Amino acid sequence: MAITGSADTPNTEKVSRHKLSYSPTRNILALILREMSTRYGRTPGGYIWGVIEPLAAIIFLAIGFSLLLRSPSLGTSFILFYATGYVVFNLYQNIAAATSQAISFSKPLLMFPAVNWFDALIARFVLNSLTGIIISILLFTGILAVVENRTVLELGPIVEAFGLTMLIGLGVGTLNCALIGLFPVWGVMWGIITRPLFLASCVIYLFEDLPRMAQNILWYNPLVHIVGLTRTGFYVTYTPHYIDTVYVFFVGIILLFFGLLLTHRYNREILNK
Repeated sequence: MAITGSADTPNTEKVSRHKLSYSPTRNILALILREMSTRYGRTPGGYIWGVIEPLAAIIFLAIGFSLLLRSPSLGTSFILFYATGYVVFNLYQNIAAATSQAISFSKPLLMFPAVNWFDALIARFVLNSLTGIIISILLFTGILAVVENRTVLELGPIVEAFGLTMLIGLGVGTLNCALIGLFPVWGVMWGIITRPLFLASCVIYLFEDLPRMAQNILWYNPLVHIVGLTRTGFYVTYTPHYIDTVYVFFVGIILLFFGLLLTHRYNREILNK
């Protein structure tokens, strides 16, 4: 019995070490730090510049549109009106684009057994979500402090809108991660199909301003509901009746389900291409 115990102990320790070798949290944090150093490490200011650059782009676009369209559909500040639509649209685009390239971006690391495709997907999702949220907070804080100081915020709809945006972005990105990995031409096709998405998401106008026929078509765009929901948190008098958060949630869940299913099934084929 004593001999058996001494022989089994090293094997047990090896198994325990093997079980502990995979740590999703550690892998995700390492992938986030790797991406931050890769994307922002060579730029003066690093990650801070990564926040300032898109923030400045949003501000300049808002100023440009405000010069062309001086009378917004809601409130008196076009910059605030534009920002309430653009920030969630920009957050969706960044998350969807980043997660769709998760496997290709971390391909060398995914050859190691300790790192899998799900770690890479979540790392890109978390980093781009946090970056988008930081940009949004800084942007809205500056606008409300300088341009508009009479706005009464309702955080509930704003938080809900950002959560749904992250879900839709993750769902679209995960599905595209599989489709682009299997059929590279899909990336080009998707870029062409979604080129008018900015105009089709009610970023610079209200859904109610559209003709009935256009409303019936654009209603199926989840971003239209998200943009409208965001604006209800900034304009207390705005009460749109077209918003259906349940529809947006189920669209995101369905896209995410099929994306995870396909990526789980074909991630090795994607890696070997």
